Amino acid sequence: MQIIEGCGLYTQPKDEPNHWIEHLRSTDLSIGTYSIPAGGKDDQRPHWEDEIYVVQTGRATLVTETGRAEVGPGSVVYVPSRERHEYVDIVDDLTLIVIVAPPYHSREPAEAGERTGS
Repeated sequence: MQIIEGCGLYTQPKDEPNHWIEHLRSTDLSIGTYSIPAGGKDDQRPHWEDEIYVVQTGRATLVTETGRAEVGPGSVVYVPSRERHEYVDIVDDLTLIVIVAPPYHSREPAEAGERTGS
C-alpha cells in the first residue's frame, strides 16, 4: 500500500499554461495531477496510453473526437489512447487526477519526442 500525498491538489502553473506532476509510476500505470487555471489553455496532444480523468475542482467542457461533455467535481472520464481531447471553457481552476495505463509516455515512439501534456 502507498498513500499518495498531494494527489488532486491544484497547483498554479509557472511559465506554462498548465501544471502536470506525476505522483506515482508502476509497471502498469501512473497517476498524476493536472491543473489548468480558470480561462487557461489545455495544450496537451493525443497520448499513446489510455487515461482516466477524475475532476477534483473546477468546471470545463471536454472536447474529444467522439463528443463533448460538461465536467465538474466528481466527473470521471475515460479517454482511449490516441484520441484527441482538450478541456475548453475552463470556468474555475480545474484540477484533475489522471490515471494513465500503461504508465505515461511508456508507449510513445522515440521519434515523437514532443511534449504531449497530460
